[in-house]
Amino acid sequence: MKLLAVAFAALQLLPAIALAQTAPALDGRLKKIQETKSIAIAHRTDAAPFSFEDDKKQATGYTVDICRRVAGAIERQLGLSELKIKWVPVTVQNRFDVVAKGQADMECGSSTVTLSRMKLVDFSSLTFVDGTGLLVRASAATSGLGDFGGKKIGVIGGTSNERALNEGLKRRVVNATVVPLKSSDEGLAQLESGAIDAFASDRVLLMALAGKSKDPKALGLLAEGLSFEPYAIALPRGDWQMRLAVNTALAQIYRSGAVGEIFGRWFGAIGRPGALTEAMFLFGALPE
Repeated sequence: MKLLAVAFAALQLLPAIALAQTAPALDGRLKKIQETKSIAIAHRTDAAPFSFEDDKKQATGYTVDICRRVAGAIERQLGLSELKIKWVPVTVQNRFDVVAKGQADMECGSSTVTLSRMKLVDFSSLTFVDGTGLLVRASAATSGLGDFGGKKIGVIGGTSNERALNEGLKRRVVNATVVPLKSSDEGLAQLESGAIDAFASDRVLLMALAGKSKDPKALGLLAEGLSFEPYAIALPRGDWQMRLAVNTALAQIYRSGAVGEIFGRWFGAIGRPGALTEAMFLFGALPE
């Protein structure tokens, strides 16, 4: 009887032993996160409403809220009692280098997934869908890109918006001058002063930027969109364990009501998510 009990107990342990043998040891960023009990998250300070700093200089925004939830999920995945978040401010110019060089474990802002960027970093499942638009003075007689012949259009250099603008001008055979800028605040200042006739950026970012102007009613967003901009969390290139951990966390967020709460907090004024965004949440809610 005693031997039978021992045999039964051994059989009960077999699945756990097999799992321990097949489960890969932690490596890369996840190993570092587990050992240090901290995660470094890069965030933009100027990409409202996705990632910016509030009056107390604290990171906040739609993507920041999602990444806080992701960090909480990773804490549970690693079995940690506490996972401290170190916020690393980045610019549009250095955001991917910071992740690639190990100065941050992920970047949470308004970063568009592109094939060229995948040479430097990896990306998570999508977190938002937007497109490049044009912010103009409401008094300007412009309704689309075709009306900008001989005019000046500002755009932050090195962004997917710059590429979309140049491709749009070439496709429409419009002879406009593209003015490379360093920040959205510079774009707003030049647009208000008349130095440029339009500023190109992601449409939601332009809506938030217009709200910061001296007279929001003096500016308008053109209906024409210039590109498709799928946002995601930038991750270390080739680190499949880190990518899986983040995508597992996103799937849990999308399956729960959490994503609706986060979306409502930052975009409730413009209504429910559009069909494309709803589909993005659906496809991101991967099964276990």
